[in-house]
Amino acid sequence: MKKVVTIDEAISHVKDGMTVFIGGFLAVGTPEKFIDALIEKGVKDLTIIANDTGYPDRGIGRLVCNNQVKKFIGSHIGTNPETGRRMQSGEMEVELCPQGTLAERIRVGGNGLGGVLTPTGLGTIIEEGKEKIVVDGKEYLLEKPLKADVALINGSVVDEFGNIIFAKTTKNFNPMMATAADTVIVYAEKLVKTGEIDPDHVMTSGIFVDYIVK
Repeated sequence: MKKVVTIDEAISHVKDGMTVFIGGFLAVGTPEKFIDALIEKGVKDLTIIANDTGYPDRGIGRLVCNNQVKKFIGSHIGTNPETGRRMQSGEMEVELCPQGTLAERIRVGGNGLGGVLTPTGLGTIIEEGKEKIVVDGKEYLLEKPLKADVALINGSVVDEFGNIIFAKTTKNFNPMMATAADTVIVYAEKLVKTGEIDPDHVMTSGIFVDYIVK
């Protein structure tokens, strides 16, 4: 299967109402070209799972401001006032999740596990509606796995099979998201031939990647 496709072919897999992982941390490591394509396509009613909603003019914040996001699940919205405004007005649903818990929920989603037990959030609004489990006399919240229809991630160096290297902090949520989505699409900042990446340097294996855009 040829994985390298045009950006239009890749984004055709994102449809109205889907749940989408988008990699990045305050727009660092976010595939901005995919954000451009989603805005151009006008896909709507998305549930976005990500660390944050970026800024009004960068990252996922541009989708929020363009009224394409129905629900956001993530750990931080403070750098995008429009997300907070929409949450308060009821225009958009926002589920806030502690950052470490968010990462673990995606990880267990990718590993086929039933959830993660964590004390984080006990005694706060985070525990509302969640099951509590006692292990060895200590109470934990059961946080359920997160999965998505599509993951949109950004790779610094990608080979034609889909093996990926992420430069420095652009790694963030990208590798774990690649394991927990039905369809994984990576934007390659640099595309190389299969075999050019030292196997010891691969951070995400190409077995997880369905489509590559350069």
